[in-house]
Amino acid sequence: MTKTKLFDLLSFIFLFTNSTLNSQDIKQSSGMIKRFEQFPSEFVSPRNVDVWLPDNYSDKLKYSVLYMHDGQMLFDSTVTWNHQAWEADDISSALMEKGEVENFIIVGIWNTDKRHSEFFPQKPFEMLSPDQKKEISVQLTNAGRTVEEFKPLSDNYLKFIVNELKPYIDNNFSVHRNKEHSFIAGSSMGGLISMYAIFEYPNVFGGAACLSTHWPGVFAVENNPVPGAFSDYIKSNLKNLNGNYLYFDHGDQTLDALYPPLQKKIDMVMAPYPTDHWVSLHFNGKDHSENAWKERLFIPLKFLLSNKSDTKNMKMNSEAFRPLNFGSIKPTGWLKKQMHKDIDGFVGNLDKIVPDLINDPIYSAGRLKKIPKQKI
Repeated sequence: MTKTKLFDLLSFIFLFTNSTLNSQDIKQSSGMIKRFEQFPSEFVSPRNVDVWLPDNYSDKLKYSVLYMHDGQMLFDSTVTWNHQAWEADDISSALMEKGEVENFIIVGIWNTDKRHSEFFPQKPFEMLSPDQKKEISVQLTNAGRTVEEFKPLSDNYLKFIVNELKPYIDNNFSVHRNKEHSFIAGSSMGGLISMYAIFEYPNVFGGAACLSTHWPGVFAVENNPVPGAFSDYIKSNLKNLNGNYLYFDHGDQTLDALYPPLQKKIDMVMAPYPTDHWVSLHFNGKDHSENAWKERLFIPLKFLLSNKSDTKNMKMNSEAFRPLNFGSIKPTGWLKKQMHKDIDGFVGNLDKIVPDLINDPIYSAGRLKKIPKQKI
């Protein structure tokens, strides 16, 4: 027996004996959770994996799959370190009950003490100079994110998901296996690794949701080469996407206050990509927390998991405040009549009522000009 086959056999035995239909450690409001404790891997250290199944789960149906990082933060705020959770079970169930999204399950992948290393995109990091890598390592050491020289482990983390976890989910649950029904999502560093996953495996994942994406990579923006490396990476790999969907968002409070200018640069890089396949949203006054993410989780879920023809409308809504060309709006009805009254009344006769106004220096001479009245 080969080493690979032996590992697969031991993994199956381990997972079969270490899963429970309803974990005693977590309370979900809807559906059920099947936990796989210390899911084994050849690529990364073992970790828990929680598979959430909706109330209507049936082997007679096929479900899409949403892989989510930081799995211990998804369902139950009573067991999380900050007493906050995404409440992904409630939000997902409500959307499915309303028929606003297709049926899907959630695979919650727990993080470990190597979270920053596993979630930091590896290839962009390798684009940095030796001095830049050293400085990043020093910053992350000072921030308590690593105790040794920083080295991203994200390539192996994605291999774990793609080569070990996804095949197990595909073979043991009633799910679609193609990319059109496989998605990945996360926040902060989880947003970074979700972005990285879609570019590294565009034929595996059909879409990625990146909430409050931690573009700095570290915890400073000034003289930070990391955001530029991420931009260059996306620009170089954008051509590899083929019908994939990307969702970006951010707030502007607490840690999210760092993100608006960085996200704008990413949006510029994304500009050539079809506008109905990606969206970038700004949520005023929202901070960097599970409470903030749960409030808007329904938006990326609908973007990724609803009928894809509806995403065009969502994209249009996100651009509702784009400047319009002069003359592109033609008033009708009451508004047209009101404008005619203004033209024929005080506003339209300023040159006669206050002729000196046109050339008054306070208005910058020449700024107000007398022009022939035109019909609207």
